Amino acid sequence: MELWLEHLLTLLALPKFGLSTVFVVSFISATLLPLGSEPAVFGLVELNPSLFWPAIAVATAGNTLGGAVSWWMGLASHKVIERHQHSKHHLRALEWLERLGPKACLLAWLPLVGDPLCAVAGWLKLPFWPCLLYMAIGKCARYVLMTAALLGVFGS
Repeated sequence: MELWLEHLLTLLALPKFGLSTVFVVSFISATLLPLGSEPAVFGLVELNPSLFWPAIAVATAGNTLGGAVSWWMGLASHKVIERHQHSKHHLRALEWLERLGPKACLLAWLPLVGDPLCAVAGWLKLPFWPCLLYMAIGKCARYVLMTAALLGVFGS
């Protein structure tokens, strides 16, 4: 186990792989797997400040593509969700999402609810490209604000 973990940490070492690592971590963190990508973005920018905007762009692209995967998973998950379609919370959330439409995907950056929100948008068959655009806007704003804040607090 220790050898495997050591290999994984070596593979994800920011100074060696940089932007590709940020992309992979951002992509994975946008799926339903619990992983935060902000520390990876911050770490890379802290090590190389000239990569601020490229890191933001790569993290946004990876996170948005991960959101797209969640959207497609939601589209394919009709049978699973139909079991719970009559609960009070489910009906209220669906009403809210249907009212907002693709603009609800601006909230895809939120912890805990953002990734499932992308899946539910797909399940509702909300238009893919507008959802993707709103996901990208929200996720980019999060990366800019979080990275700038982390640099302001913890930066050298």
